[in-house]
Amino acid sequence: MKLLIDECLPRALKHLFTGHDCRTVQELRWSGKKNGDLISVAEPEFDVLVTIDQGIQHQQNLVGRQIAILILVAQSNQIEDLVPLVPAALAALASIGPGRVAWVE
Repeated sequence: MKLLIDECLPRALKHLFTGHDCRTVQELRWSGKKNGDLISVAEPEFDVLVTIDQGIQHQQNLVGRQIAILILVAQSNQIEDLVPLVPAALAALASIGPGRVAWVE
């Protein structure tokens, strides 16, 4: 599965999603794009956008979209707060589908 790691997450997080092809927004030089624009440019290349932006589900209409969103809910966006969520995030990726939103707490 191709994952795009949002710019609000540490770049090192991509190395924890083993078995998946991960890129970061920064690597692709997409930093600063608003959520709607980011989803539009990411959709042709990625299956899932991984973010901690809990408001994205209410800001973006995913009906008919081919990309899914995985929202990580942690105390902060620091890697040490995100690492414990990785096993549940990997499990969520196994069942997420296009146009869907999954939450991992």
